[in-house]
Order: sequence, then C-alpha cells, then structure tokens
Amino acid sequence: MTTANDPGNVEHVDRALLLATLHNVDHAPHFLAGPIASAAAKTAQALRIVLVSPLFDARSADYQSHRPTALGTKRFDDVQRVLTYVYVQATKVAQEMDKILMDVDVLLKGEDEPLQESATADVQIVYRIRGFEPKLDVKSTGKDILLDPSDDLYARSEPSNTPDIATPEPVLYPVVALGGTFDHLHAGHKILLSMACWITSEKLIVGVTDDSLLQKKVNKDVIQPISERIARTRTFLELFKAGLTYDLVPLRDVAGPTGWDSNVQALVVSRETLGGGAAIDQIRRDKGLPPLRTFVIDVISHSDARLDADDAEALRRTKMSSTFIREWIVRRRDGA
Repeated sequence: MTTANDPGNVEHVDRALLLATLHNVDHAPHFLAGPIASAAAKTAQALRIVLVSPLFDARSADYQSHRPTALGTKRFDDVQRVLTYVYVQATKVAQEMDKILMDVDVLLKGEDEPLQESATADVQIVYRIRGFEPKLDVKSTGKDILLDPSDDLYARSEPSNTPDIATPEPVLYPVVALGGTFDHLHAGHKILLSMACWITSEKLIVGVTDDSLLQKKVNKDVIQPISERIARTRTFLELFKAGLTYDLVPLRDVAGPTGWDSNVQALVVSRETLGGGAAIDQIRRDKGLPPLRTFVIDVISHSDARLDADDAEALRRTKMSSTFIREWIVRRRDGA
C-alpha cells in the first residue's frame, strides 16, 4: 500500500474509490475533508466514496427496530447531514476545477455488507483513510493509496455515548415514493434518492418528470431525454441499496402513482417541492386514501445553525442544480 500525504504525488486517473469508516453520524465527518479533496482533485470522471458503519447495516436489529433506540427521525437528519457534507467536499473541488460533469457517488454500507463489484468496476485507485480503514472486501485491481485524515480530528469521530432520541415512528416503510426531473443527476438528486432508500424496506417508486412537462425549462434543448434520466437514476439506486424493487415511471402530473396507490406509506420531498406534497395529500384525501408520512430533504441550508462557518460557506458556494449544469454545458458548447 502506498502512502500519499501529498496529493501532488498521486497520479491523475479517470475513476477512483475512497473508503472510510464512520464511528458515528452525530456530526459532519470533518476528518474526511482533506482526503476527499485530494481524491477529487486527482479524479477526472467518477469518484465513488464508500462510508462504512454498523449504523448503516439495514439487517441489524437497531436499524429495523421500532424501539426508542431505533434510528428514527433524529438519525434521518443526522445521515442527511453526513451525506450533504461529503457530497459538498467532493463537489466543490470538482466545480473549482471546472469538472462539472464529474460523477460523485456516496454509498453507505454496514460493516458486514458486501460491496457490489459494480461499485469497483474500472477503478484505478483505491484510497483508504489511515486509522479509519474499513474491513471491507474490495474486488479491485486499482492501486491502493493511504491518506491521512484531516487535522487529526479523531476525537470528533469516536463512538458516541449519547443515547438516541426516543421516537415512536417506524424506521422503515415498505413502499415509499418521490418524484423529480433528475436531469444530469447531481449531488442534490443523490441525497434525495439516498434518503428515500434509507427509509424503504421493499419498494421505492420514483416519478421522473416526462419530457412534455419540461418545455419551459431554461436550456431545455440540453435536458437529457427521459429514457436516459430514468436509466441513470436506476443505476444509482441499485448501487446505493441493492435488494429493493425500484419502480421508475414517467411523471405526467403532480401526483403520479401517489395519487391512486394505496400501498404507498411515505413520501420524500425536497424543500422546494413541499407544495407538491401538499397537493398530493389533498388528492389522496379526496379519494379516501390514507395520508402519507412526509420526509423533507432540505439539503441543509448554508444558514443552518448546525453547520460551522467553513461548512456553511462551502455549501453556499456549491451549486447543486440541473440549471447550473445546463448553463455550463451551453457555455462550453457555444464557446463562451
């Protein structure tokens, strides 16, 4: 295994994998900031980040239990915060280097969960974090590189003795739904999709906005066709959480399957689409269908009190939007 504290000593590659262990998810994993920046700076096309923790093992009793120690609403917010932090660290470097289309995936794995071979396909470098190296069987011919954690922030990553907040809510719902355009799948989309997977035990229904509803979008000529958007979304979902049934359907109205499917128990929405969630609630009430438990993905705002000044500034500068990506594509196409 090669040690590379100086990213300048590491070769540039198209595809890389970064592995790290998390002892808890009560705060942002700041010890990953430097390693993520190093890996993102040296990766051209695709960076896959795998975070390993017993808290991510969907087969564990604590994950699935309805007891007060279950990973309930508080843990949902904690996991969202971790995902947001890690995506921002990689995305901001990619944007600073004008690698706007670099594909970043963040995967959450239990300690004993296998890592799909598709997660390591064509990987040329496998980065591991010194002191946080997971015991994970990685089938890859890529070169192993050992990176040091940022600022020796070990204390912030030690196992937490703080008990989870009691919650009467079930952790997992059999059938969950969400919707979106998912054009040029980016970090914001992936956080939304990941958190929907996080609370789903059997089937996730994903409504993908039909081409006919996108005619008024800015730079609509570079919006990916729905077949491509569905394919990319499915690929990410199957990589993030294998074993679920994924039903991806064209969305031609605000409700889609949630307007008639009585089997759906939960809905995942972004802060921007809360209005659509309210409309779905009304449609279901009118049809005598049970209400949905709604989970909001806010992709934590830069003014959130839970973020320190550096994190808030990084999030403010990171543009997680399809509009931004399309504008970049058009500028490149037109030579601007």
